[in-house]
Amino acid sequence: MTKSRRVMAVIVAALLIAAMILPGLAVKVEAAAEGEGTGEAGRVAAKIESKDNKTLQYKPGESQKWTLVITNKTGQDLSNLSVSPDMGGENADAWPFKTDYQKYEQKIDTLKAGEKTEISFDFVQRDDAGTRRYAIPFSVYKGDDDEPIATHKLYVNTTEKPQADNSQNQGDNGNGGDAMTASVGNDEPAVYSGGGSGSGGSSSDGSVPRVIVTGFDTNPAEVHAGSDFTLTIHLKNTSKKTKVQNMLFELEAPTEGTDEQTSAPAFLPTSGSNSIYLDGIKADGTADISITLNAKADLLQKPYSINLSMKYEDSQATQIDSSSSISIPVKQDARFEFSEFEISPQTIEVGGEANVMCSLYNLGRIKLYNAKARFEGNGIKKQEIFIGNVEAGATGSIDAMLKGEKVTNGNSKITMTLSYEDESGNISETTKDFELEVTEAVDDSDMYMNTDGDVDAGSSGFPVVPVVVVIVIIAGAVAAVVFVKKKKKKQMLNEEEELLDELDRSSEDEREQP
Repeated sequence: MTKSRRVMAVIVAALLIAAMILPGLAVKVEAAAEGEGTGEAGRVAAKIESKDNKTLQYKPGESQKWTLVITNKTGQDLSNLSVSPDMGGENADAWPFKTDYQKYEQKIDTLKAGEKTEISFDFVQRDDAGTRRYAIPFSVYKGDDDEPIATHKLYVNTTEKPQADNSQNQGDNGNGGDAMTASVGNDEPAVYSGGGSGSGGSSSDGSVPRVIVTGFDTNPAEVHAGSDFTLTIHLKNTSKKTKVQNMLFELEAPTEGTDEQTSAPAFLPTSGSNSIYLDGIKADGTADISITLNAKADLLQKPYSINLSMKYEDSQATQIDSSSSISIPVKQDARFEFSEFEISPQTIEVGGEANVMCSLYNLGRIKLYNAKARFEGNGIKKQEIFIGNVEAGATGSIDAMLKGEKVTNGNSKITMTLSYEDESGNISETTKDFELEVTEAVDDSDMYMNTDGDVDAGSSGFPVVPVVVVIVIIAGAVAAVVFVKKKKKKQMLNEEEELLDELDRSSEDEREQP
């Protein structure tokens, strides 16, 4: 009996130990069953899924946003995370999208335990992706670690590009050249022409491998005259069977300038060489080439064309020549100055006006459209005047009448804001300040009578106005007396002269009598 009890105790103990161990094993098995997306010790670190669990359908050339939901499954807060898709590496066929960037990445600063966050990528389907389903691996990285803490494969569907009927265009060009319209990085259509000119340049199946330009990007996106920028050109080998190799590219920009001293190419390579070498592009493959250029400082604001010549060999080492062109828009920065303000008067009363004038000198190479000047400040009524369009190298006049609204404590700052538009309608503004004083208005009636009808005694109590009136009266009286005296004196002198004349005539008459 004692022995059987011991056996039962051992069995019960074994069952208890098994009950403690088996749940842990079940957790590990469940975590391992996740496969991808596991971190250390087999735990699920993060979950990556498409928003609403949808499989997106892409079309050739169309941009679409792919939104992912990232869930923190570690049980602790995570920070400094990044999410990136696997672009296929050397296997370009595994990546159905256009490669506009060397790496696609979205940052997540902090993701608390158990919480979710959304990130998005904008992708454009390649024209040659076809109608199929692609499995795209997305990985979550922590900090600068090379190994991801989670990786999941997500699916996306692509659509084959409709085939255009080019039968009417075949054989028109003696060198087999063709033309295509591509969408470039700034969403503006550009026509790229290309074609081979080498004789015998064909593969074993008789077709000539073509290398075409599918688009380009500039960094920065806007090219300003006088600045450096990096030009990245996207290439594609249209041949489905033949690889091209030993590729040499040369860029040629148009010459700009009015004389020999100023004539130079619109774009100059900063390295001094306009040649680019590429080992090759596999059949139906793509590649990018880049070069850093400097835009001439005196270029006008307009697109400039760059010719791209290409020399390469097919699989039989037969040389093929072709060419293409791209058009790069150049922007000119507005450059202008103001003359000094002419203000008359510099002190005005409330309700009075001051005339403010200055000149606008357009020193740049672009036209200023719809220029306006707006005056604002303490003590004056807001005023806006329309200047109009100011051509490059011309002068615009600014002439405004500013009305005083309230008294300022001495000189007050007034701000003139100049606004203008570029050729695309974008508005820019700049400001210039000056000073103006607004004083209390003076009522002339107050000089003579106050509200009680009393004579104004002035600031010190002295009757200023009556005294002035008395002085004026006295001065007038004195002037009148002096005038009368002078008139009487003149009259007496005249009478004396007449009396002397009469005496002289009488004496002469007496002498003449016998």
